[in-house]
Amino acid sequence: MKLFFCILITGTLFAAPSCAQKQLQSAGLNTDQTMDSLPSKIIKTDEEWRKLLTPAQYSVLREKGTERPFTGLYENNYEEGTYYCAACKNALFSSKTKFDAGCGWPSFYAPLIEKNVNIQIDRSHGMMRSEVTCAHCGGHLGHVFDDGPKPTGQRYCINSEALIFKSKAEIEKSQSR
Repeated sequence: MKLFFCILITGTLFAAPSCAQKQLQSAGLNTDQTMDSLPSKIIKTDEEWRKLLTPAQYSVLREKGTERPFTGLYENNYEEGTYYCAACKNALFSSKTKFDAGCGWPSFYAPLIEKNVNIQIDRSHGMMRSEVTCAHCGGHLGHVFDDGPKPTGQRYCINSEALIFKSKAEIEKSQSR
């Protein structure tokens, strides 16, 4: 079963959460992990982002760059844990949905929490693709394609430079404090 999308006048795509939630639940994933509500969108100047991010992170997250395939830190990471936005620490993907797509970038079949990512039309480079951005800071993460595995059929192809990974052990340790 594929996720259904609705194109709004703004050109933004949104996944139907009930469909996605049912697919993830049928795969045995906990979809009740929600943030209370995301704080208002983060707005910073280019200068502020440049101070906060490495040059490579800035290129990907703020300028919609792409790291070279097969060079990213997390492409071959299969440790259990969570992937966060490198710019604002928004929880984006679980290692439980990561898979080896062979494309050269970390790939996931679903976001951790649907509302933490936005999908919008990207018409750059003479193509029409679905760009994935962080819902909190607007940072470019990568693209999503319809050639992923079940249960969603989606492949979120994400730049390692846009991510920070915390292992399950790190998360548990910080929660026990």
